[in-house]
Amino acid sequence: MCGRYAQSKNMADLVEEFGITGLSPVSPLPANWNIAPTQEIYIVRQTSAGSRELATASWGLIGHWHKDDAQARASQSHAINARSESIFEKPTFRDSFRKRRCLIPADGYYEWATALGQYRPKQPFYISGTDGVSLSMAGIWSLWTSPSGQIVQSASIITREAVGMLLPIHSRMPVLLPSDRWERWLDPAEKEIDELRGLMEFSEPDRGLYAHAVSDKVNFTANNGPSMTEAITLGEPETLF
Repeated sequence: MCGRYAQSKNMADLVEEFGITGLSPVSPLPANWNIAPTQEIYIVRQTSAGSRELATASWGLIGHWHKDDAQARASQSHAINARSESIFEKPTFRDSFRKRRCLIPADGYYEWATALGQYRPKQPFYISGTDGVSLSMAGIWSLWTSPSGQIVQSASIITREAVGMLLPIHSRMPVLLPSDRWERWLDPAEKEIDELRGLMEFSEPDRGLYAHAVSDKVNFTANNGPSMTEAITLGEPETLF
């Protein structure tokens, strides 16, 4: 799964990088190197008119059936990730998968080693690209209206089975979409399930990624700043790659 990530670029950089031609948020989000579930995040989506816009959403999809704020917010921690293998059939995610897809930009994301790999269980790692370009994580978004009439936008990151050098760390990874698939992925008119599933499949999904161990400081949401992503040296039996 993907339970924390970093996004420190300003709106102007994201607008250029993701080809935003439509609206952007009035108030920018602060740089955040330790984004946690339920926090506000940036999403890139396409409007029905065809323009690509930058918006914000709460991380963790809220189902339309929730009746009160407490129930809705509590449900988010269980819906921060949607599995690519079943997203098209799960009640929480299937409608958004067909109608409301997005990209979620990230500098990189964190993953915690499982007991099945070669590293100390729960050792955090930071995974990012090697070229400074944002990761474009596939996502879905939704709208929920609270009893008081407040409209809440929420989003989930789509994950898949990990491959290659990521496997010794964790069994899952985000679906990272190359730029030549953005247009079709974001197009709300594209609703064929098989076509959408095909967009998430391609060879070498870990190409261009780099992973290094980081401090346990990232375990606590109160800790933030660029130091969250700094590499640490593991003990001899746990040397990375």
